Amino acid sequence: MSQRKWFNLEAQTDDAIFGGNQSAYSGLGLTRTQRIGGFAACYVGGLGVSLLGAILLFLGATGAFATLFGVGAILSLLGTGFLIGFKTQLEKMFKPVRIIATILLFISIIMTFISAFVLPAILCIVFVIIQYLAFLWYSLSYIPYARTLVKGWVGM
Repeated sequence: MSQRKWFNLEAQTDDAIFGGNQSAYSGLGLTRTQRIGGFAACYVGGLGVSLLGAILLFLGATGAFATLFGVGAILSLLGTGFLIGFKTQLEKMFKPVRIIATILLFISIIMTFISAFVLPAILCIVFVIIQYLAFLWYSLSYIPYARTLVKGWVGM
């Protein structure tokens, strides 16, 4: 019984998985499976750190929450560097279709930190919500017609 190409990642070409772009880590000798594993580890690790921060929020540690939530978001975002490389990722982040979501994401991460330590704690939660929505909108820009679909759902 032959394996499906999706499950046999080593049989795939870089064009099929990475859209023709070599990873920034290809010079280090990482296989495609290791690069996908690196992406998954960063993404899951970022999610785990963010969830730990959310637990700390309920315990009243606003500063720890903001720090962990911001670090989790950045770690998840950095994970795509394993797939497409950091230079390509930065180029794609600042394309016209994503520039507003990217800037809003970075500003909301910074404001989450500032609000946790300087401003009222409720603003920290507001900036986390903005951060989450900006990350979602940024991510949807990579899926064809996803933003159009969401705009239709919310009546925009």
